[in-house]
Amino acid sequence: MSDITGNLRRYLQESRDRLVSALDGLSEYDIRRPLTPTGTNLLGLVKHVTGCEFGYLGDCVGRPMPVTLPWYEDESVWDGADMWATAEQSREELLDLYRLAWKHSDESIEQLGLDAPATVPWWAEGKRATTLGHLLVRTLTDTAQHAGHADIVREMIDGRGGKDRAEFGDADYWQRYVAGIQAAADAHKR
Repeated sequence: MSDITGNLRRYLQESRDRLVSALDGLSEYDIRRPLTPTGTNLLGLVKHVTGCEFGYLGDCVGRPMPVTLPWYEDESVWDGADMWATAEQSREELLDLYRLAWKHSDESIEQLGLDAPATVPWWAEGKRATTLGHLLVRTLTDTAQHAGHADIVREMIDGRGGKDRAEFGDADYWQRYVAGIQAAADAHKR
Protein backbone atom coordinates (compact mmCIF):
# COMPACT_ATOMS: atom_id res chain seq x y z
CA MET A 1 0.00 0.00 0.00
CA SER A 2 1.42 3.39 -0.99
CA ASP A 3 2.13 6.12 1.54
CA ILE A 4 -0.66 8.22 0.04
CA THR A 5 -3.11 5.36 0.52
CA GLY A 6 -2.01 4.94 4.13
CA ASN A 7 -2.32 8.67 4.76
CA LEU A 8 -5.79 8.83 3.25
CA ARG A 9 -6.94 5.86 5.31
CA ARG A 10 -5.47 7.36 8.49
CA TYR A 11 -7.18 10.72 7.95
CA LEU A 12 -10.45 8.97 7.11
CA GLN A 13 -10.24 6.94 10.32
CA GLU A 14 -9.48 10.07 12.36
CA SER A 15 -12.60 11.72 10.92
CA ARG A 16 -14.70 8.62 11.57
CA ASP A 17 -13.49 8.48 15.17
CA ARG A 18 -14.14 12.19 15.69
CA LEU A 19 -17.68 11.88 14.37
CA VAL A 20 -18.48 8.87 16.58
CA SER A 21 -16.94 10.51 19.66
CA ALA A 22 -19.41 13.38 19.38
CA LEU A 23 -22.10 10.98 20.68
CA ASP A 24 -20.13 9.98 23.79
CA GLY A 25 -21.99 10.47 27.05
CA LEU A 26 -25.15 11.91 25.51
CA SER A 27 -28.70 10.67 26.00
CA GLU A 28 -30.73 8.99 23.27
CA TYR A 29 -32.74 12.19 23.04
CA ASP A 30 -29.73 14.46 22.61
CA ILE A 31 -28.12 12.38 19.85
CA ARG A 32 -31.39 12.39 17.88
CA ARG A 33 -32.87 15.86 18.31
CA PRO A 34 -32.64 18.34 15.44
CA LEU A 35 -30.49 21.32 16.38
CA THR A 36 -30.41 23.36 13.19
CA PRO A 37 -33.19 24.74 10.98
CA THR A 38 -32.45 21.89 8.52
CA GLY A 39 -32.68 19.17 11.18
CA THR A 40 -29.01 18.31 11.65
CA ASN A 41 -28.58 15.81 14.47
CA LEU A 42 -25.70 13.64 15.65
CA LEU A 43 -27.08 10.15 15.04
CA GLY A 44 -28.38 11.25 11.65
CA LEU A 45 -24.87 12.30 10.64
CA VAL A 46 -23.61 8.82 11.53
CA LYS A 47 -26.44 7.17 9.59
CA HIS A 48 -25.73 9.38 6.56
CA VAL A 49 -22.00 8.68 6.34
CA THR A 50 -22.68 4.96 6.79
CA GLY A 51 -24.63 4.89 3.55
CA CYS A 52 -22.07 7.07 1.80
CA GLU A 53 -19.23 4.70 2.69
CA PHE A 54 -21.16 1.59 1.71
CA GLY A 55 -22.08 3.26 -1.57
CA TYR A 56 -18.92 5.00 -2.69
CA LEU A 57 -16.34 2.57 -1.31
CA GLY A 58 -18.44 -0.55 -1.79
CA ASP A 59 -21.19 -0.67 -4.41
CA CYS A 60 -19.50 1.82 -6.76
CA VAL A 61 -16.31 -0.27 -6.88
CA GLY A 62 -18.10 -3.58 -7.43
CA ARG A 63 -18.24 -4.66 -3.78
CA PRO A 64 -21.92 -4.61 -2.77
CA MET A 65 -22.92 -3.88 0.81
CA PRO A 66 -22.94 -6.98 3.01
CA VAL A 67 -26.23 -5.79 4.53
CA THR A 68 -29.38 -4.12 3.30
CA LEU A 69 -30.03 -0.56 4.42
CA PRO A 70 -33.83 -0.18 4.51
CA TRP A 71 -33.69 3.53 3.66
CA TYR A 72 -31.83 2.66 0.46
CA GLU A 73 -34.01 -0.33 -0.37
CA ASP A 74 -37.24 1.72 -0.17
CA GLU A 75 -35.49 4.76 -1.74
CA SER A 76 -36.48 7.03 1.15
CA VAL A 77 -32.80 8.01 1.24
CA TRP A 78 -33.62 10.42 -1.60
CA ASP A 79 -36.12 12.13 0.73
CA GLY A 80 -33.58 12.55 3.53
CA ALA A 81 -34.28 9.36 5.50
CA ASP A 82 -30.53 8.85 5.88
CA MET A 83 -30.21 12.08 7.89
CA TRP A 84 -32.13 11.02 11.00
CA ALA A 85 -32.72 7.92 13.07
CA THR A 86 -36.20 6.52 13.42
CA ALA A 87 -37.49 5.85 16.93
CA GLU A 88 -36.91 2.13 16.31
CA GLN A 89 -33.26 2.48 15.23
CA SER A 90 -30.91 2.23 18.18
CA ARG A 91 -27.62 4.01 18.68
CA GLU A 92 -25.90 0.62 18.88
CA GLU A 93 -27.49 -0.61 15.65
CA LEU A 94 -26.42 2.46 13.68
CA LEU A 95 -22.92 2.56 15.20
CA ASP A 96 -22.48 -1.15 14.42
CA LEU A 97 -23.57 -0.51 10.82
CA TYR A 98 -21.10 2.36 10.57
CA ARG A 99 -18.27 0.20 11.86
CA LEU A 100 -19.24 -2.51 9.37
CA ALA A 101 -19.05 0.15 6.63
CA TRP A 102 -15.52 1.04 7.83
CA LYS A 103 -14.44 -2.59 7.57
CA HIS A 104 -16.02 -3.00 4.14
CA SER A 105 -14.48 0.25 2.86
CA ASP A 106 -11.04 -0.56 4.25
CA GLU A 107 -11.18 -3.97 2.55
CA SER A 108 -12.10 -2.31 -0.77
CA ILE A 109 -9.12 0.04 -0.50
CA GLU A 110 -6.74 -2.75 0.46
CA GLN A 111 -7.95 -5.23 -2.15
CA LEU A 112 -8.50 -2.91 -5.10
CA GLY A 113 -6.13 0.05 -4.79
CA LEU A 114 -6.63 3.71 -5.61
CA ASP A 115 -6.61 3.25 -9.40
CA ALA A 116 -9.45 0.71 -9.40
CA PRO A 117 -12.28 1.77 -11.72
CA ALA A 118 -15.52 2.93 -10.15
CA THR A 119 -18.96 3.90 -11.41
CA VAL A 120 -21.36 6.16 -9.52
CA PRO A 121 -24.81 5.48 -10.99
CA TRP A 122 -26.48 8.49 -9.32
CA TRP A 123 -24.02 10.99 -10.81
CA ALA A 124 -24.85 12.77 -14.07
CA GLU A 125 -24.38 10.81 -17.26
CA GLY A 126 -20.89 11.36 -18.62
CA LYS A 127 -19.48 11.88 -15.10
CA ARG A 128 -20.22 8.48 -13.58
CA ALA A 129 -16.88 6.82 -14.39
CA THR A 130 -14.18 7.51 -11.80
CA THR A 131 -11.70 5.68 -9.56
CA LEU A 132 -11.68 4.32 -6.06
CA GLY A 133 -9.02 6.93 -5.22
CA HIS A 134 -11.35 9.76 -6.24
CA LEU A 135 -14.17 8.25 -4.19
CA LEU A 136 -11.86 7.77 -1.20
CA VAL A 137 -10.93 11.46 -1.27
CA ARG A 138 -14.61 12.37 -1.60
CA THR A 139 -15.54 10.10 1.33
CA LEU A 140 -12.71 11.52 3.44
CA THR A 141 -13.73 15.13 2.81
CA ASP A 142 -17.42 14.37 3.38
CA THR A 143 -16.68 12.54 6.62
CA ALA A 144 -14.38 15.32 7.85
CA GLN A 145 -17.05 17.91 7.01
CA HIS A 146 -19.72 15.97 8.88
CA ALA A 147 -17.38 15.44 11.84
CA GLY A 148 -17.04 19.23 11.95
CA HIS A 149 -20.81 19.56 11.89
CA ALA A 150 -20.95 17.07 14.77
CA ASP A 151 -18.45 19.16 16.76
CA ILE A 152 -20.68 22.21 16.44
CA VAL A 153 -23.91 20.32 17.17
CA ARG A 154 -22.30 18.73 20.23
CA GLU A 155 -21.18 22.14 21.44
CA MET A 156 -24.78 23.35 21.12
CA ILE A 157 -25.93 20.50 23.38
CA ASP A 158 -23.47 20.67 26.27
CA GLY A 159 -20.63 23.02 25.39
CA ARG A 160 -18.20 20.26 24.42
CA GLY A 161 -16.89 20.64 20.90
CA GLY A 162 -14.19 18.70 19.09
CA LYS A 163 -11.78 19.32 21.93
CA ASP A 164 -12.63 19.82 25.55
CA ARG A 165 -12.68 23.59 25.84
CA ALA A 166 -11.40 23.31 29.43
CA GLU A 167 -8.06 22.39 27.84
CA PHE A 168 -7.87 25.95 26.56
CA GLY A 169 -9.30 27.91 29.46
CA ASP A 170 -11.76 28.08 32.33
CA ALA A 171 -15.30 29.48 32.23
CA ASP A 172 -14.07 33.05 32.83
CA TYR A 173 -11.63 32.77 29.93
CA TRP A 174 -14.39 31.62 27.57
CA GLN A 175 -16.78 34.33 28.73
CA ARG A 176 -14.14 37.00 27.99
CA TYR A 177 -13.22 35.34 24.70
CA VAL A 178 -16.82 35.21 23.43
CA ALA A 179 -17.45 38.78 24.66
CA GLY A 180 -14.50 39.97 22.56
CA ILE A 181 -15.88 38.25 19.47
CA GLN A 182 -19.33 39.71 20.13
CA ALA A 183 -17.86 43.21 20.54
CA ALA A 184 -16.09 42.90 17.18
CA ALA A 185 -19.34 41.79 15.54
CA ASP A 186 -21.33 44.54 17.27
CA ALA A 187 -19.04 47.14 15.69
CA HIS A 188 -20.70 46.20 12.38
CA LYS A 189 -24.26 45.98 13.65
CA ARG A 190 -26.71 48.20 11.83
